[in-house]
Amino acid sequence: MASIISLMTSTTHPIEESDPVEFLKSEDIARLALDIASDRLGSDIALLDISEVSDFTDFFVIVTGETSRHLEAIGDDVTRSLRKKKIRPLHREGTGPGGWILVDYGDVVLHIFDSETRERYALERLWSRGREIVRVQ
Repeated sequence: MASIISLMTSTTHPIEESDPVEFLKSEDIARLALDIASDRLGSDIALLDISEVSDFTDFFVIVTGETSRHLEAIGDDVTRSLRKKKIRPLHREGTGPGGWILVDYGDVVLHIFDSETRERYALERLWSRGREIVRVQ
């Protein structure tokens, strides 16, 4: 009888193994953020390698969104998708209505702008000594 109870317990409450942690390089995280932003219909997406000219981060992912709600959706989707891979932001600031959301992952910083704010701050020009790896129109 004990074996039947233990069999029922193990069948109704299976022990699940946790998902293996996937270790990604900083550039892989940046490319993943770019892909997610692109899937969310962000535009004029740039991936910049600024590791040679910056001491606080290695990569910028710069994205333009259409509306404040769109900016928030891009930021939320990137954060949620990376969190599923056990990658959590160190800091997030800004809002969609403010025209700029920054999500800091340490070696990767995601900038989500509306077009006016992106043009005003011109990060690509400011960090022009960095290397553009990818641009998605």
